[in-house]
Amino acid sequence: MATKPAFATGAQVEHTKFGLGSVMSCNEEHIVVKWDDHGEKKFVLSIILPNLKKSDRQPPAEKRRATRTTKKKVAAAAPATEE
Repeated sequence: MATKPAFATGAQVEHTKFGLGSVMSCNEEHIVVKWDDHGEKKFVLSIILPNLKKSDRQPPAEKRRATRTTKKKVAAAAPATEE
């Protein structure tokens, strides 16, 4: 008989070392958490469970990765001025 995972996908959790994070996946053996300041990490559930607690915070908004603008794009976008 399968047991229910300790945390649902998307649950917000808190850890003393890693801080706040969101559960990406969880099964009977492993949990994958995306930490706000430490990225995504996979843990053995039985080892991390004593140090992990549920958090009542709202999930953070996904950060969009900033794109670099090259000089060519900037020059092409700037209107030409006549002197």
